[in-house]
Amino acid sequence: MFEELASLINTFSKYRIAVIGDLMLDAYIWGRVDRISPEAPIPVVRVKKRTSCPGGAANVMRNIVTMGGSVRAFGVTGKDQNGDILRQHLQEYGISTDGILTDEERPTTIKQRIISASQQLLRIDEEEIFPVSGQIRRSINDQIISCMKNHEIDVLVLEDYAKGVLQQESVQELADTAREYGVLTILDPNPNNPMVIKGLTMMKPNRSEAAAMSGIRWEDHDEAGLKRAAGVIMNSWNVENLVISLAGDGMALFRKDGQNIHIPTRAREVYDVSGAGDTVIAASALALASGSTPKQAVELANFAAGVAVGKLGTATVSSEELKEAIAGA
Repeated sequence: MFEELASLINTFSKYRIAVIGDLMLDAYIWGRVDRISPEAPIPVVRVKKRTSCPGGAANVMRNIVTMGGSVRAFGVTGKDQNGDILRQHLQEYGISTDGILTDEERPTTIKQRIISASQQLLRIDEEEIFPVSGQIRRSINDQIISCMKNHEIDVLVLEDYAKGVLQQESVQELADTAREYGVLTILDPNPNNPMVIKGLTMMKPNRSEAAAMSGIRWEDHDEAGLKRAAGVIMNSWNVENLVISLAGDGMALFRKDGQNIHIPTRAREVYDVSGAGDTVIAASALALASGSTPKQAVELANFAAGVAVGKLGTATVSSEELKEAIAGA
């Protein structure tokens, strides 16, 4: 049934994806809880190890690579140790950091999680969310536009975590240029950074984001409410394909031609949903680049998400894992 999806994966190495968005460093403190603190009713964590990996838009980048594609990275870090660590992580995946600029006015965003026995106890965020300077946005846009004009990218992914990199005017310029040069565009939006970008190929909010963007809230399994929210978003954004992720209920695809398709979840076990949306975006971008239909792209992304949520922490999905998930369906 899904043979065509598996065959698409074999072509991913041919395609070039550019990703611009809010870069983060995901850090983990792994430990063990043996007692409660005498100072306050809180657990005492005995630290066993510390790890870190790319997060946010950087997690989309590394998922594109592990699924077999190539990526051009664009974004901003601070002039600090966390920024150096994040760049090093990306370089370990073979991702060039030439398009990542340093902003001395802000720190690199880091999200630090404390985990014991596979249970996340606490998350500590260090970040600034004010917009990056117009000069930095201009420099990044110029680089991406040059890539599009030189036919160096097939898909542009816009990954918005509302940390200041993506702003209305500059994103619309990228979307307009992409359409002019035949580059597909995918936006992962964030209602905390209100924008309305016209003419995107695909947009992927989750349920709560779609409710905030449309002003319509609906109960689980309320298909009529979901359709109303989708209609509001599609009318205001003029997007070709709207994908709303519905957690355990899978995904819903709404197309400009009027097609509405529900795709049930492929997750077998759910350990951690951290970064699952990044995996969906990465898989969708590669599938669309390879010439899939929007429905096939969402189906493939659904399989990828099912693999990702079965792992603890911000995880990647490999092309082989994706093929195995499809084969086991």
